[in-house]
Amino acid sequence: MLTDRQKRILSAVVKEFTDTAVPVGSKHLLKKYDFGLSSATIRAEMNELENAGFLFQPHTSAGRIPTDEGYRYFVEEIMPDKELSKVDQKKMQAELLKLKAKNTRLTRTTAKLLSSLSGNLAISGFKDEFDDFGMRELLDEPEFREMDDLCRLAETLDFIDERVDQLVGKLKDNEVKIYIGKENPIKEISNCSMMVTPYKTKSGEKGILALIGPKRMKYAKNKSLINYMKKLLGGAMTVFCIMYFV
Repeated sequence: MLTDRQKRILSAVVKEFTDTAVPVGSKHLLKKYDFGLSSATIRAEMNELENAGFLFQPHTSAGRIPTDEGYRYFVEEIMPDKELSKVDQKKMQAELLKLKAKNTRLTRTTAKLLSSLSGNLAISGFKDEFDDFGMRELLDEPEFREMDDLCRLAETLDFIDERVDQLVGKLKDNEVKIYIGKENPIKEISNCSMMVTPYKTKSGEKGILALIGPKRMKYAKNKSLINYMKKLLGGAMTVFCIMYFV
């Protein structure tokens, strides 16, 4: 069990590393966050978090980054549920309508929209029809600059739709499952995190949505995006279309 102070520090490290992809040091936290603590105290707490397995120091002179366990603790114990703002909801509705007006198939439309808003690779599909979008954005992330990681990721994405489809059968109807790093059942992308959920259209057709990105993905934002997309695909979009065109 972490103290409130340790939770605040872990949360700050997750946020900073998510934004910058640079290991986070105690001096940086001291300058940016009003913890009311000295640099030495912050450093001591970070040492404790490292000893507990929540942070990792990649190099002796570097700051810390979250471990898989650190991200898991953050997602389950610290991260607040985030509801998509009204502005973002309207943006998603409008963008989805624009894409649908171009007669793009629904799976392609939703994958493109989710990818553009999350910055991650998005997958959308029904049993025999899958689309993914955002490969370029994913490969631009610093985590995938090593050629071996790049090749492994590219090869895996060739059949990722089949693997994701197999996972969905194990999920509850309203569940958004988050796999972090080595928890990932698709072992070839164990350096990524994946968020996956089933959904059902108003006509009863079952589909899946998934987001794949670096472990420092914005979990709260992505979960709110994927949940709101489920609402749109589950029938709310029909209501909005009527309101929009009246």
